Amino acid sequence: MNNKVSIKDIARIANVSIATVSNVINGKGRVSPNTVSKVNKIIQELQFVPSASARSLKDMKSHLIAIVVPFLEKGMLQDNPFYWELVRGVEGGARHHEVQVILLGIDENEDFSFVKQRHLDGLIVVGVFEHTAAFQKLLSLNIPCVFLDSHLSNPDFHQIDLDDEAGGYLGTKHLIGLGHKVIGVLTGKLEEGGVNYFRHQGYLRALRESGIPEDPELTFEEAPSIQGGYHVAQRIGSYKSKISAMFAFSDVSAIGLIRGLHDIGLSVPADLSVVGFDDIFYSQYMIPSLTTIRQDIVAKGQIAVTMLLDQINGTGLSTDKRSVKIPVSLAVRQSSASFKEI
Repeated sequence: MNNKVSIKDIARIANVSIATVSNVINGKGRVSPNTVSKVNKIIQELQFVPSASARSLKDMKSHLIAIVVPFLEKGMLQDNPFYWELVRGVEGGARHHEVQVILLGIDENEDFSFVKQRHLDGLIVVGVFEHTAAFQKLLSLNIPCVFLDSHLSNPDFHQIDLDDEAGGYLGTKHLIGLGHKVIGVLTGKLEEGGVNYFRHQGYLRALRESGIPEDPELTFEEAPSIQGGYHVAQRIGSYKSKISAMFAFSDVSAIGLIRGLHDIGLSVPADLSVVGFDDIFYSQYMIPSLTTIRQDIVAKGQIAVTMLLDQINGTGLSTDKRSVKIPVSLAVRQSSASFKEI
């Protein structure tokens, strides 16, 4: 393969203008079928690949988008396979449109200078709150955005949310149905309008329906990470005769929780049932396999990139498609079992 083959070489060999070759590559302009066939044959023979920079100059786009994740709410990116699966969905959808994807973690002081520095065409923003400075800065960028897991109140924003309240309700009802009445929740930070807030609301609804009083001491606002789950296990050791089940609002925190319980001599589910949230790839391969609330993370990413590219390319969306709610379901596995009196 000759890496130095240029569009000029293709034009010279085909005996056509550079503009004609460009039109064939981009599928634009009026070019006869015979010429299209001849140019494409030469391109294939020489294994010519149009440069991204040349394409960017042609259509004034960088063909680069970013997934932006606040560090403070989600923990370190490498700690949570949720984001790996989300990126897989976004990247899979973007690849068909010759768009590349980068993943960036930010904090509240982010100035978003990277948007101009990298000439980004658009952003997929995960878990941002409306009242934050970061959100206001995002709006001032005047760049196409899709918001995931943000539950924004303004219907004009393009957003994709999970039915988080239903997820919190389903997980809790499952445990109540198994006879558990003292159910702890590992929530992460509870801030009104966030995914953890709505999951917690579902938890509370399930308790109310079953006549179980809320106990604030059973809510653990630990970081949604493996380490966070592990630390909670150490704290609930003193509740051994009280708590019979834990509902973790992320699978990674459930993984840490189960390991932490093991290290203090508690077995799952014999001593304590555990339910997670997300159904990441590893959940079904754990010992015990994890009962969890399932969401289609890859599909969420694919919908997000389609929605973003519609904005970037100006194809537009009808108002009722600006907001998409993804359903949840319960995946029952080995980590939850019927309550047994000790």
